[in-house]
Amino acid sequence: MAAVVGSKDRRTPVVVTLQTLAVAACYYASAQLGLLRELVVEGAVVTPIWPPTGVSVACLLLLGLRCWPGIALGAFFVILSLTSLSPSALCVLAGNTAAPVVGYLLLRRAGFRTDLARLRDDLALVFLGAFTAMLIGATTGAGTLLVTDRIEQSGFWAVWLAWWVGDAMGVLIVTPVLLLLSRVRLPLPLSRWKEALGLAVIACCLVPLAAHSDVSLLFLVYPLLIWAALRFQLAGSLLCALFASVMTTVAATDRVGPFERLSRIEVMMKLQAFNGAMALTALILSAVITEQIYTRRSVERACQELVEVLEHLTAGEAADGRAPLEDRGPGRRE
Repeated sequence: MAAVVGSKDRRTPVVVTLQTLAVAACYYASAQLGLLRELVVEGAVVTPIWPPTGVSVACLLLLGLRCWPGIALGAFFVILSLTSLSPSALCVLAGNTAAPVVGYLLLRRAGFRTDLARLRDDLALVFLGAFTAMLIGATTGAGTLLVTDRIEQSGFWAVWLAWWVGDAMGVLIVTPVLLLLSRVRLPLPLSRWKEALGLAVIACCLVPLAAHSDVSLLFLVYPLLIWAALRFQLAGSLLCALFASVMTTVAATDRVGPFERLSRIEVMMKLQAFNGAMALTALILSAVITEQIYTRRSVERACQELVEVLEHLTAGEAADGRAPLEDRGPGRRE
């Protein structure tokens, strides 16, 4: 018994180390994807969507607080790939690490469930995990740029807003998808696969057209979101929102379609407003529909159990030699 316990204890540091390295690798890889598309706001380079925040919050929710060193390690390597190590870089590193950790603690305090089946869980992810916790990273990052004279004082709030929205979008778009993927079990159910294929084909044709058309057609994405949420709940709406967000971000950073004649600030505002509204619509609508489905199933199960109880009672009365309730005359009394 002692040998078994000892071997388990020796494996535990190895598992923690591997998890830390895996989280760091995921953070770094997602950062490189986010850096493919950038916007310049008041002389500062920002990303419309910063996926590492979503990866960090998802890892904390799935693995627990013990994975925070992996987040710090991943952020460290990202900073090294962009600039040299300095006190200001360490401040940004601290903010990027603290923001998802605080978001995780707030969500845990709120009783957050990773299945996102309740409306309260989606609202907690939006207002606690994204909007509130990401204030830390944005304030630390923009404040560091201001103190080191990399941005003017007049441009602080524009950079702060772009930083905050980018971090928040990472949580709103990436975190739910990762939580959903963590719950996927093979083999996948193939019911309604023809409808899912049709939705995917229409989305692949319509979303790039809406994002790159000179005419403002971005509103056409919302019927697809509603269709996906009604028929496929969280999985459909989140994947549709992720694809639409990527396509729109590509169009915005290339300054084509509805973003062609806008200034840099206007591009950022229009893109972030669209991404935010789309993410909120996907999360909240799918949560409401899922709750209604669960409520209907609970009512159906309760009715079925009630029918079974009445059948047992009726069968028991018949076995005792008493007529079933429906066979008794209107004037008879037992």
